[in-house]
Parts: sequence; C-alpha cells; structure tokens
Amino acid sequence: MTRYYTEEHEWIDVADGTATVGVTDYAQGQLGDVVFVELPDAGREVTAGAEAAVVESVKAASEVYAPVSGLVVEANQALADDPSLVNSDPEGAGWFFRLNLADASELASLMDAAAYQAYVATL
Repeated sequence: MTRYYTEEHEWIDVADGTATVGVTDYAQGQLGDVVFVELPDAGREVTAGAEAAVVESVKAASEVYAPVSGLVVEANQALADDPSLVNSDPEGAGWFFRLNLADASELASLMDAAAYQAYVATL
C-alpha cells in the first residue's frame, strides 16, 4: 500500500485499485474539534480536485476534495456516527471514503510523505 498527499491536506492510500481517502493530522489540527461530516454516497462519481465531502468543526466548515477521480464504493459510517474520529485518528479510523480509481496515472501529481512534510513545514 502506498500513501499519497495533496496540498489541500488529504491523504490517500491505494491498494489493488481501491483508494481510501481522509484528511491529514495537520488538517484536523487546523480544523479543531470536528462536530459533523457529510460523506459521499456509494455510487457517486468524483473528479480529482472536486469537492467530495464536507467536514464541520467548532471553528469552520471545510471541503474535502477527491485526490483522484473514481467511483465511491464506501463511506465511513463510523465517522458519520462519531465525527470526533477525525481528531483522534485522522490518518486511520477517521478515513472518509473509499473509491475505485478511474485513472491511476492521476496519482503521479500527488506528494509522497517526505514531500508533504516539506510542504507543511513551509506553512
């Protein structure tokens, strides 16, 4: 499994053509206490860079963008029931949705962990 990152602070794990998407620890730290998430429905087509989900915190509402294009196959129901998972385990149990990749070549535009850490250090 390989993990990639976006400049909008989403992470994406890819294994066997299926991608799991969430927000980074940096993102949840900026958001503060998450109180609500709106997740995409299974069967929804998402496009790389387009809004796929919404996360609301005590500070603000923020969009979660699809790092790659594909068909949503699962939303994290545990997150819908307990949005605080975004804060307690953003890069694990706090994942947002899974999708089947439409075009694996889109992954080439994303950052690896080292590049993401260097990017965050500039913020």
